[in-house]
Amino acid sequence: MALVRWNPWQEINTMQRQLDRLFEQSLVPAKAEQRTFIRVPAAEIQDTSDAIHLKLEVPGMEAKDIDVNVTENAVYISGERKTENKTEEKGTTRSEFYYGKFQRVIPLPARIQNSNVTAEYKDGILNL
Repeated sequence: MALVRWNPWQEINTMQRQLDRLFEQSLVPAKAEQRTFIRVPAAEIQDTSDAIHLKLEVPGMEAKDIDVNVTENAVYISGERKTENKTEEKGTTRSEFYYGKFQRVIPLPARIQNSNVTAEYKDGILNL
């Protein structure tokens, strides 16, 4: 029986390659699967003495494609980022951008007057 020197780094490298393949193949949704996956945009909320400020990260959108509903207790945001259809004459394009539906419900820390809410969308950030 021959002795073989064990290299623990070889196993770690093998696991790293397997994880890379997993992320490349199964976590980038196919076009058919994109329709069922709903993204939740990142948010920041700041409660001051006179207002509640809410920021949501929704890059690559137009303001008209974002739906915002505000009640006394919560903010409901939804929309859809449409896929850009490009035709390449040479080569292929790989995109890791997210296209599809998103939605988020954010409970507010205090009751608000929803008639006083203002919204601004700039540089991929929705400010309420």
